[in-house]
Amino acid sequence: MATIHDVGEDLLQIIVAKLPALPFASAACVSRSWNCVCGRVLSRPKLSSACSVKPTLEAAFEEVANKVLSEPIRPQFAIACVNRFSLEEAKQLMTAKLSSKVPFIIGTSAGLIGRDACWTLDDNKQGMMLTVGFAPGLKVKSISLAQEPQTFMIDQFIGDIKEFSTSISGCPSPSAIMMFGRANGLMNVMEKLDNAMPPETVIVGACDYHFEDVVAYASAFALVFVMERNKPPGGAGETRFHAVLSSGFSPMGPTFKVVSVEAFDDDENLGLVLTGVREGPPETFDRSELPYEYIGVTKRRIRDVVQNEAIWTNSLSFHYIIDYDEEDEYLNVSNMGIEVGDTYQYFYEDFDTIKSSVDSVSNFLRSFKKMSANGSDKWEVCGGLIFTSNSRGEEWLGKPNVDGNAFLESFPGVTLAGTTCDEEIGRGYLASQESQEPQSARACLHRCSVVYFIISYTP
Repeated sequence: MATIHDVGEDLLQIIVAKLPALPFASAACVSRSWNCVCGRVLSRPKLSSACSVKPTLEAAFEEVANKVLSEPIRPQFAIACVNRFSLEEAKQLMTAKLSSKVPFIIGTSAGLIGRDACWTLDDNKQGMMLTVGFAPGLKVKSISLAQEPQTFMIDQFIGDIKEFSTSISGCPSPSAIMMFGRANGLMNVMEKLDNAMPPETVIVGACDYHFEDVVAYASAFALVFVMERNKPPGGAGETRFHAVLSSGFSPMGPTFKVVSVEAFDDDENLGLVLTGVREGPPETFDRSELPYEYIGVTKRRIRDVVQNEAIWTNSLSFHYIIDYDEEDEYLNVSNMGIEVGDTYQYFYEDFDTIKSSVDSVSNFLRSFKKMSANGSDKWEVCGGLIFTSNSRGEEWLGKPNVDGNAFLESFPGVTLAGTTCDEEIGRGYLASQESQEPQSARACLHRCSVVYFIISYTP
């Protein structure tokens, strides 16, 4: 009498490919040959995401968990965004379902983006989004940025990332870092992380991501993706990560040079009082009439010292203008890190620039798709995550989820998930260079922008 063990591998592969994640995991443990068959089913990266607006946390979690685990997948990481539910209870449900060994990030953001749903906290909806991912040939770890009173443990955080990467790949720089953090103090973190990692390391994420209800000791978390030194058997191809960003910020007015800086710390704000002098030829400039909210500060700092020679780097950071005095010509701005000699320019959110940035990134994504199908080095897009500004919503662009649709139109059928936030973390290809950054400097923490994290696979 024939048994399941007598089934040929081709037919067995068809059968196990239709199993949900949990039975699929059990099938992989039956024997070595079954494990190899299951490995062929999951030979490519996979991203699975689902949203729910069920009225209770238990019902919402059951719905999203059943959806993301309805097909074969071995979760290597998970991201959960919970609105108007208990984060602690959601964390317990996730740990029980996925196991404590799966690194995951859980928190509350300003809004959620999915293939079939998009809403913000202003919509007064409870909801939950769960995204799980699998990337063959990579290891993923969640690393926290510990916070002591008034002190961010930045050096330890970067050291932990390098140590994990070295232990897996032999190289201190990982393939990608996905950051989630609170707004206060993250600018300094991102500037140091940007300097510590080579351009090949993709960095994306969301600022103003709240998880203090479940984790009080950390101010940020990073999902760190590292390529394994020795790939698992089976001839796995290569998983790659790409960051694409586009900004809706526009500069206005002349450039100023900082001539004095003084820190302040009151009950509501931590920041700097600075004064500046205009650079360049005189021109008519009435600061009181500008629709600005931020200044973009270009900084030149020593990145490293090699053989007694300083290696310099330029960066751009955006600081919110808390207050200003036209007569005394001083500015109160958020965050720290500005020094005498830095230069700055006023920036504001501009509708025309936002709309232009949507067109720019749509054009790039279409070109990216064409590149993937041409030439000898062909690849396929397996999933995408999006981090977009609250300022790029329906009230600005006339319809919801414009940035998400730009991705979905280029890659129909590919999983997309993401969040809206106050500040977007991104380092990669800039689709709208003319709208934001000077050629000599780049920003890692953005405003009024959209950042895409694209997962591709080369067989």
